[in-house]
Parts: sequence; structure tokens; C-alpha cells
Amino acid sequence: MPTNFAKTALLLAVLTLIFVGMGSVIGGQEGMVLAFLIALAMNAFALWRSDSLVLSLHGAQEVGPAEAPQYYAMVQELAQRADLPMPRVCIMQQAQPNAFAAGRSPSKATVCASTGLFEALTPEEVAGVMAHELAHIRNRDTLTMTVAATIGGAISMLAQWMQFSVLFGGNRRNGGGNWLMSLAAMLVAPVAAMLVQMAISRSREYQADRLGAMICGNPLWLASALSKIQSIVRRVPNETAEAVPATAHLFIINPLTGRGFDNFFSTHPNTENRIQELEKLAHEMAAAGALPQVAHDYGRGVPYDGQLDDRRGGPWSQPRGPWG
Repeated sequence: MPTNFAKTALLLAVLTLIFVGMGSVIGGQEGMVLAFLIALAMNAFALWRSDSLVLSLHGAQEVGPAEAPQYYAMVQELAQRADLPMPRVCIMQQAQPNAFAAGRSPSKATVCASTGLFEALTPEEVAGVMAHELAHIRNRDTLTMTVAATIGGAISMLAQWMQFSVLFGGNRRNGGGNWLMSLAAMLVAPVAAMLVQMAISRSREYQADRLGAMICGNPLWLASALSKIQSIVRRVPNETAEAVPATAHLFIINPLTGRGFDNFFSTHPNTENRIQELEKLAHEMAAAGALPQVAHDYGRGVPYDGQLDDRRGGPWSQPRGPWG
């Protein structure tokens, strides 16, 4: 998708300008030049290795058919339905139910689900979530979103360094004017980076919801999954995401607790609005005869207990849990 590549280029340019501007505030012309060189290297890294960094930050471990047969088989079948190459499949040891996708292209993509996702959701709901992530891969959203996480995180780290510099008198010798400029950059730059990420993510979640619903075959599975995840996120924090909030926009539901300022800069659309759109799509599919007629309450039951009704079929047809 040329449009997505253009948006990625624009994103890199905007975040690079923010980074270079902060370098100028810290070290004048020399600082600006140094920040520009660092930004170029960072952009190259973000384009080619940002997915590995994000996966490492969240402690994601790759699994195969031997470690998680049902989970792997489910992703494999959904990828075939989406006409995508088989992505890497990862699991992160995280109690909060959530998931994300990363990678610079469909052939280099990775999907990752938390252990909490399998504990809280039914197989159908998990299928809806993973179909949503595969939709991001098919739409080539993952390149832009992963790059934003990498560079946005670097800007946040630089702003924190500037904050310590101001607090401990690192800029006092430069006069009050530079102190005020440092303070402004410390506050404005992370907000600007977050706004860029917010603009990217919100517009794409609806598209991924719709395409994901088509991939898994039932919008209500994803709608129910979103409702459950949203209710649990408020009670179960994701400490890694809280420590690195620049990665929050990657997840299907904002993993941050929403306390204080984080809630204002939410990177996701309102969950209730997303659910309403999915329910509307379900009615449209039912009217067209495209919605499965068996077990219409899929995704509305209790968490998966390892036993399945034979009618369900699909990637969860084997009578084993997600860990085999």
C-alpha cells in the first residue's frame, strides 16, 4: 500500500524533527547535528529491527506447534483465510489479556498474545483478536505502528533525561532562557510524539476491526473479546506497557490503566464505539446470509476450559487447550 509507506515516511520525518529540535535545545547547533545523525541511525534501526526491540521489551517468546498447538494452528488457519504468509507466533507472560502485531512487512510479521488472553477469553474470542492483528498485517499498519513505538520511545527517554538535567541544574549555566526552552521541550516533545501516534492508531483500529471480523467470520466474537478485555485492563495493569507507554498503540486495547494524563492521550478509539460498529456489521452479514448460523452465542460464554462442542470446528476443533 503506497499510502501506508507515505504515512510511514511522514511519521519518520515528523518524529525526527521533534528529536532534532530537542537536540538543539540541549546542545545548540552541535546538539542539533548530533541529534540528526542519531535520528538517521534510529530511523534505519526502526525500519529493520524495531519489531525485535518491541518483542524483547515485552518479553515475548516465539512458540510453534509443539509448544502451543491450538494457538499456532488457529493463527495458521486465520492467516490462510487472510491470504497472508504464516507470521511468527509469540506469547508474552502477562496477566493482562491483550495482543499486538509487529513487523515491517507481511513476510516479516509477528503476532503476540498474552497468557491472560487465553485465560480470560473463549476460543472464538481469541480467534477474533488474532484476526484483528492479522488485519493490521494485511493492511501493512505494523510498519508504521512499530516505527512509531521505537522513535516515540526514544523521544520519551530523551525528555526524561532533559527533566533530570533541569532538576539537577544541568542547564543553569546557559541562563534562564535556555532553562525555559528545555522545560518547554521536556513537556511538548513527548506530547507531540504521542499525538502523532494517536492520529495513526485511532484511524486504523476501525479498519482492522472490520477486516478482522471478516477474516474470522463473525464480528460478535471480536466485539465480545473487546468488551471483556476492556473490563479487565482497568483492573490488571501491564507493568511493561506502563514503563514504555510509547508501545501502547500497538495493542488491540490500550494497555495503560488510564490514570491521570495517559487517559487524555489514549491511542485507541472508544471501545464501545468499536463494539457498536462490529454489531452493526454482524447485522449486515446476518441479513446477507453470511453469518454462521450455528452457536450464535459464540464468544459470549465462559473462558475456555479445554472442552469443545464438535459443532464449533475451525482452528479450535481439537479437544485440547491453547497450550496443547
